[in-house]
Amino acid sequence: MQRDLVAGVDSSTQSCTVVLRRLEDGAVVAQARKPHPPTTPPRSEQAPEAWWQALVSALGELTTYLPRIAGISVGAQGHGLVMLAEDGLPLRDAKLWNDTQSAHDASILLDKLPQKDWAARTGSVPAAALTVSKLAWTERAHPGMVARARRIMLPSDYLLYRLSGRAATERGVSSGTGYFNPFTNSWDFALADLAVSDVDWEAVLPEIIGSSEGSGLVQHIDGLEALQGAVVGAGSGDNMTAALGMGIREGDVIISFGTSGTLYGRTTVGIKDATGSINGYADAADAFLPMITTLNSAKVTDAFRRVLRATTEEFDTLALATEPGARGVVLVPYLDGERTPNLPGATGILAGIRSDIEPGQIARAAVEGVICGLLEGGDYLASLGVERDGRLIVTGGASRSKAYRQILADLTGNQVWTCDLPEAAAAGAAVQAAAAAAGRHTTEIAQQWEPRYEIVAEPRERDAARMEEVRGAYRAALPLAQWRKE
Repeated sequence: MQRDLVAGVDSSTQSCTVVLRRLEDGAVVAQARKPHPPTTPPRSEQAPEAWWQALVSALGELTTYLPRIAGISVGAQGHGLVMLAEDGLPLRDAKLWNDTQSAHDASILLDKLPQKDWAARTGSVPAAALTVSKLAWTERAHPGMVARARRIMLPSDYLLYRLSGRAATERGVSSGTGYFNPFTNSWDFALADLAVSDVDWEAVLPEIIGSSEGSGLVQHIDGLEALQGAVVGAGSGDNMTAALGMGIREGDVIISFGTSGTLYGRTTVGIKDATGSINGYADAADAFLPMITTLNSAKVTDAFRRVLRATTEEFDTLALATEPGARGVVLVPYLDGERTPNLPGATGILAGIRSDIEPGQIARAAVEGVICGLLEGGDYLASLGVERDGRLIVTGGASRSKAYRQILADLTGNQVWTCDLPEAAAAGAAVQAAAAAAGRHTTEIAQQWEPRYEIVAEPRERDAARMEEVRGAYRAALPLAQWRKE
């Protein structure tokens, strides 16, 4: 049977999604999804075996297509720490990107080396999210465990290792570890030593390969025998594969409204931000994907929908029927601590409440708070030279919300675009799989398979004059949420 399909996997915090695309033109043929165990900060951990079982189960729903799959690759949640023992089994559950227990350890790492040096060598500054901080936490909480590890890897590395048997990684996902240099595409063992000393990092860390390369072939897997022999891609972080799937160009600004929120752009220039507000990640090609990340995005409006006992549509209606600024009510949405700014112990603040408060004010303030927090980071990103003269693109689950779309358009004065590719991270992993299977570059295929875009919101002139007032009120409320840092 002809192998005319590729499989892209999005192994996110919430679930595993597999998208099959036609190798000839990228058309989506089928998809399947399986859930991951729920997790909530400050302690956020998952068993790597649960990711594997979800992947096997999702592929099992696509059995009839397996003999046609020429290549497979994985975009997965970044930063998560996977440590395998000699027998290949995890030493403990993986600490995830949104776990904040390592915040103290991140501050100790900054005592050992100035922020500017971390930024110059990795593009990022240690915070609770980065893998280097989780290594330090593990050594503090479980002395000697890191030294017992025979392999130390990231979630995408782990799944690809289970597929091919080869421990390999690439620049995009590794640029979120805190011990990888995205400017030279090499490990920085000395930085890993600052977290845990006396470890043979060269032996335990995966081999670095090109983002467009294959890392091997699928080995025999019980129940998935028909997949054996397919090319295994290099994998990457989910944001990096999403950028591939959406065909992001330099100048585009992408905002993802998922459980967490991200704002990023693609640039050929590496960003080195000593303040730690920007993570100067590499992309899954030959450029960079500088990004700001917030812990609190769609989960914020989900929480307030629950409080108001409103459906998604009802919540949107309430928010859009309320005037900009929510009649003085402002939400600083640090519900579960925050990553940008780095305030792991902070909580949300709802300010400006009066006795005549109405549900619409709360709904409007929740949406404005999430968006304003991301736009503050976007302004800083632009100040570092990242272009934003292209499209303003939204993605993620909450990007389908009419309220998020319209309020974003009003707050920025820009048209809001989205594409007909609901599973961008998985579809982008399929781009990577196609590159590995066909011996081509990810950028070439991403451009060839670029999805169809449409404008989903236009800024309303009647609200434009109020927008700077809204953002100013948000900035004025920020200090209220910053009193609790630990």
